[in-house]
Order: sequence, then structure tokens, then C-alpha cells
Amino acid sequence: MRVLPCGADAVLLEFADGAEALAYRAGLEAAPLADVAEVVPGARTVLLRGRDATAMPGVIAAARAVQPRAATASAAGEVRVPVTYDGADLAEVAGLLGCSPEALVARHTELTWNVAFCGFSPGFAYLTCPDAGWVVPRRQSPRTRVPAGSVGLAGEYCGCYPTPSPGGWQLIGRTDARLWDSAADPPALLAPGTRVRFVATPAVAR
Repeated sequence: MRVLPCGADAVLLEFADGAEALAYRAGLEAAPLADVAEVVPGARTVLLRGRDATAMPGVIAAARAVQPRAATASAAGEVRVPVTYDGADLAEVAGLLGCSPEALVARHTELTWNVAFCGFSPGFAYLTCPDAGWVVPRRQSPRTRVPAGSVGLAGEYCGCYPTPSPGGWQLIGRTDARLWDSAADPPALLAPGTRVRFVATPAVAR
């Protein structure tokens, strides 16, 4: 773990890979640090923001002593996301993974996914799973507009687009779940630490 100062009142912890970052976060959830006002997870990092600059020496010392542990059920709970698996890239992704589209859907719905971090756009969650073979390359030519609710894969991540936007992820389906609601508290359906189960639903004509 690399410890990098980030301004006067924060420190960035950098890990070798996403698995190390998740294990560290699990340890942090089990034993929260005093004087930490905010924890911001990233793909391979965790940002700790102290309550003020004077707290940082103690925060850094305590951060070094955190014991990583296997991720367990988070206080964020579990969310079930309904998905219609009719994405434009479903067949291509199945071919990349060496299976049929039906088998891909079965694998995708059998797994428990975990929100590793959020970014890209409000409400966009990057989900990971324990299946090490679940890695899909991005599209060579990104789309200029991906519809809201699209469910896609890229690299080791799965994600659901809260709003229409450009994107290069491989689209395998779509969900009607409201992923971002600025009037809600919290506004994002999926927060870091949330466990996600995808549920296959029949296609409905639009």
C-alpha cells in the first residue's frame, strides 16, 4: 500500500489491484477510523479525508494499521436489479467468453456483484464479482449515445447507465430500475459496498 498526501486534510491509499482495495475497505468498515470525515473508494485506491489538517498524522498512522479482510455483507445491503437481456452486444460478448447468450445470462444472474466504487456520471456504479474469468474488452468503436438503463460490461466491471451518455461498454441488456434520483435521499440506488443481484425479466415491447 502506498500512502500519498492529498492536500492538507486528505491522504490517498494506493493498492496493487482492485481486490486489495476491496479487502482494505472491508477492514476499514469493520474498524472505522476516528477523525475520518469521508471515505472515497476508487478502482485501486481509497481516499481518506480527515476532519481537519491537524488530524492527519493520526489518520495516516491509523490507516497504516488497518487489517484487510474478506469482504462481507455491507451495511449498504443488497439490491435486486431487473434486467431484460436483449443488449446489442449480447451475442458478441457470449462469443468472447466462450459460451452461448443463454449461458451468459445464467452466469450474470447467478453471481453476486459488489459496487466497488462510483464515478463517470452521477449514479454510475462500477460492479465487480468474484469470477476471475469475467473480463470483457471495451468496444473498439464507442457509441455516441448509450440509452439510460443500459447494462454493460467492460474490463472486469459491470455497470448500468443512469442517464443517456456516450460509452464504449459492451451492452448486454437494459433495466427499468431508477438508478439516480436527485430528489431521493440518497440519490443513487447503488452505493459503494452494495451487493447486487441481477434478475432476468422478459422483454417488453417499447
